Amino acid sequence: MRRVIATIAVLALAGCGGAPKRAAPPPKPPHLPRALARAWAAQANAVAQALAAGDGCSAQQRANELRDEVVQAVNRRQVPARFQETLGTAVNDLPARITCNPAPPAPAPKPHPHPPHHDHGPGHGHGHGKDH
Repeated sequence: MRRVIATIAVLALAGCGGAPKRAAPPPKPPHLPRALARAWAAQANAVAQALAAGDGCSAQQRANELRDEVVQAVNRRQVPARFQETLGTAVNDLPARITCNPAPPAPAPKPHPHPPHHDHGPGHGHGHGKDH
């Protein structure tokens, strides 16, 4: 009896709607717009370079700028919801983790030795040996 019911069910399904339905393609994974990703990568590199140079104040300023741009992009709905929390947490915490210390001073230039002044004795030089 089960075979009959199964066969009827298969035939009924085959007769309804013609061809079998195709599964919907999987949704595309969320992604950041390429321009944003590149801009933020460049800003993150600028933060890292300032830190590597020992300039914490510039690094902190650049981190604040990066944070502000990410917040604006989230508000404009340019960042997929899936990334908002992780990205927001990372950029919000970044400036607070940087200590503002000014860049070390540039090394003082080495003084150039001046050629020794040659004294050629009386009558040489400016205004000597002339009657005024």
